[in-house]
Amino acid sequence: MERIILGIDPGTRIMGYGVIRIKDNQLSVIRYGIINLTKYANQALKLKRIAERVNELIENYMPDEMALEAPFYGKNVQTMLKLGRAQGVAMATALVKGIPIAEYAPRRVKQAVTGSGSASKEQVAAMLKSILNFKPEKEIKLDATDALGVAVCHYFQHNAISQMSSSPAPKTKTNKKTNAWANFVQENPDRVK
Repeated sequence: MERIILGIDPGTRIMGYGVIRIKDNQLSVIRYGIINLTKYANQALKLKRIAERVNELIENYMPDEMALEAPFYGKNVQTMLKLGRAQGVAMATALVKGIPIAEYAPRRVKQAVTGSGSASKEQVAAMLKSILNFKPEKEIKLDATDALGVAVCHYFQHNAISQMSSSPAPKTKTNKKTNAWANFVQENPDRVK
């Protein structure tokens, strides 16, 4: 079975995207890049461009799922508001197309890709080249590798959940005290209120 995941690293100046394919549990890169928003004069134009480009990515690659990096909390409220809007537009574009979305904290993405939640962006990029087995033709922007990382994190998360749900539940020892209490309650309902 084949799945395609679109990863998005939201931004108000640069937005990264990465599209990966999973086939027989093998991950490969389909496309990655950035959406440069610095040339747009105001926030409304930036949001419009985000919607247009995310829509194009969806139409061109028909992803089964979208994963986004959640905004990290900063001190500048205006920056957080703008970043939240950018993320919201990307999410809404996918939802209108019926694509399920998931959101991951930056530390969780780093943890999934490198094994360390405090890894640098450069470490994430280096590890992704190994995981996805690709050699970029030119220098890849860290916003694009962040987006690929979000897609890979989503795959790892989804894969772990589906493996857990298909595995039989582990056997647990019964707690004699709990069973004794349950038996007492069942045998003496009038004594327990």
